[in-house]
Parts: sequence; C-alpha cells; structure tokens
Amino acid sequence: MLVYLQMIEEPEGKSKFQRVHDRYLGLMLHVARRVLGNERDAEDAVQEAFFAIAKNISKISDPDCAKTRSYVVTIVENKAIDIYRAKRRRAAEPWNEETAGLSFDAPENAVADAIARLPARYREFIILKYADGYTNEELMKMLGLRYSGVHSLDERAKKKLKELLKEEGIDV
Repeated sequence: MLVYLQMIEEPEGKSKFQRVHDRYLGLMLHVARRVLGNERDAEDAVQEAFFAIAKNISKISDPDCAKTRSYVVTIVENKAIDIYRAKRRRAAEPWNEETAGLSFDAPENAVADAIARLPARYREFIILKYADGYTNEELMKMLGLRYSGVHSLDERAKKKLKELLKEEGIDV
C-alpha cells in the first residue's frame, strides 16, 4: 500500500486511493480469481491493477460511485486477462536450455540444488526468467526496475549460480 501512496503526490489523491483500496480490494480479488482460477495469479493481477489506479487516480472523482466501481473492475479484469494470456503463451513455448543459456553437463539435481541455495532475490529472478519464461519487459514491470536493473540482476544471479556450481565441482 505504501508503494502506491508514494506514487501519488497530492494528499487528496492519497486519500482517494486509500478509499478505493479499502472499498474494492475484496471485489477485485473476486474478479481476478474468477478470470484466473488461481489465488497467486489473482493477487498479482490485483497488485498490477492498483498500480494502474495509483497512476491514474486523478481520473477518479468519487471513490464510492458506480462509475468508479466499473472502472476498478475493468482494470482488474484487463490485468487478469493479460496474466492469463502471458501464462498461456509461456505454456505453449517449449523449455529450451540452449536458448535459456543454461546448457551444460551436470548431475541431475545439482542445478536445482544450487538454485535453491541462491539468495532469495536471485533465486526468484532465475525462476521467473528461465523457468517461467518472463521477458525482460515483463520483469521490468513486475520488479519495478529499469532495463539496466533487470540486466544487472540477471548477470549477478547467473554469476552467483555459476559460483555455487563451481563449488560443487561443476564447470560451467
């Protein structure tokens, strides 16, 4: 919540956002669950929707009116549909170690064990990018980073993973 409030400069906008959040959070989760059928993805859709609402808080005149309710529902539905399409698109793309940049000879569970030992931020990034197939643009939005930040995080995570694999005697 604080992240969204920091995006809004004027106190009136912050108050409006707080009222929208408090009033529509449950409805937004319900709508997103209905579209996605998955709690985790629904929460992601709601977070993206709140980000969009915070950016456009000036478009909301009265947080309690039917027009605002419709606006909020439309935003969360669109975000949920975007997530659904992205997941469907990634599911259709076969996993390819060569294109993911992770092709090398290693014992069966060595890579998974090394990934599990990575610091949380690196581990999550590696999984999102190379296992779940998110693009750099999608990661920029999810993580709130610029392109250079995503690139740096990618490089640092891969470097740390290589170090952990070398400790296990696996030459990468």
